[in-house]
Amino acid sequence: MLLEHEGGFTADKRDKGNAGDGHGNQGSTMLGVTSRVYADWTGEPAPIEVMKALTPDDVAPIYKKNYWDRVKGDQLPSGVDWCAFDWAVNSGSGRPAKAIQRAVGATQDGAIGNQTLGLVAEKDPKFIIDYVYTVRQAFYESLDDYKHFGRGWSRRNTETLHQAMEMVE
Repeated sequence: MLLEHEGGFTADKRDKGNAGDGHGNQGSTMLGVTSRVYADWTGEPAPIEVMKALTPDDVAPIYKKNYWDRVKGDQLPSGVDWCAFDWAVNSGSGRPAKAIQRAVGATQDGAIGNQTLGLVAEKDPKFIIDYVYTVRQAFYESLDDYKHFGRGWSRRNTETLHQAMEMVE
């Protein structure tokens, strides 16, 4: 599902997420992994030709460590894990973590820990999913480049909401 949301290669200069790789190469994204993230992961430059060649197997360990593990995907209820993970890949793990923390009344530090997980267990997963959806949509709509990318972001957010709700059932 994530790869359907992330798609293939892009080097859109309007996309602020496409920052350069830190080694002087133009920013790009492949399968949802930016050249900056990939360069940090490998310790090597990530020019466009390297980014275009990435496969799902190349990016899977990055997804696991940088996003799934950071939102404690293995410990969240089904559906909540998906909405947190999808948003983490799209905007970093801190935003979905804080939204979940707000939804359950935990301290909003952006790092899901035992306190947050305990409070999550006491809440209806559908409430949390809907809350994360609402916060995510408001975040997107607050961005300057919503006029360029908003339709896609909103579609992704709505799809994630529906997929997550189905997982609860």
